[in-house]
Amino acid sequence: MGGEGGRDPNGLEDADHAVFLATFDRVRGPTRPLVSTMAGRWNTIGIASTADGPLELHRHDSGDFLIMIDGRVLMVSNASSSEIALGELACRALPPGDAPLVLSSGLGMGCTLRAALDLLPSQATVEVCEMTEAVVRWCRGPLASVNGDALADTRVRVHHVDVAMYIARRAQDDTAPRFDAIILDLNVGPHAGVDADTDPFYGTTALANARAALSTNGVLAVWGEAPDSAFERRLVSAGFAVEVTVHGRGGRKHAVYLARTRG
Repeated sequence: MGGEGGRDPNGLEDADHAVFLATFDRVRGPTRPLVSTMAGRWNTIGIASTADGPLELHRHDSGDFLIMIDGRVLMVSNASSSEIALGELACRALPPGDAPLVLSSGLGMGCTLRAALDLLPSQATVEVCEMTEAVVRWCRGPLASVNGDALADTRVRVHHVDVAMYIARRAQDDTAPRFDAIILDLNVGPHAGVDADTDPFYGTTALANARAALSTNGVLAVWGEAPDSAFERRLVSAGFAVEVTVHGRGGRKHAVYLARTRG
């Protein structure tokens, strides 16, 4: 859904929801719904093939949604505070202007996009990069109740492209408009296992491309499963002024990196 791998189910920001996830019966047949020991059950309502394994959308009888990839939890609809904070912090840090241009990836359940749209002016444009077409369909369909039908907003443009390539092309095109903000909420955030030089999202070349694709005083906002000091140092080396905020209650605390261009 924009990156590789999946989020650690133990990394959800709400301790109560970590218990909630632990109720899943992972041993199930191909047509059998996810079973929970809590009231009601999970039902599989969408499956898509990806390079990282099957991507599944589940809906609980209570109305909650869950996305998994290859058996790993990516996100849950009622545990999205750090994703919402990412969109809000990015838009509040935008340089002055009535018509900001924002790039956002990946789409997920649309919570980050919804948070951004709620703060952006009517003349803003938000370009969304999402490689998995099923995710876009789900966000227009059953997940529209989660994201407030964000993709129906006339300010939004969806591109089925790799976001790293999209940023690199923009950085290399001197005639193309610069982004006032780039918001990255990918399946796997920056972490110790990232190749500092070649990672397509968080490596030194990727960060140089992001800086070149941003306007003066533009903002790069990045979601991380946990704080990563090495990534913070790479941002500074790339010419960004960096703020890191931590979000969550109990369990692992997720990080939001807010990096502003300097000079």
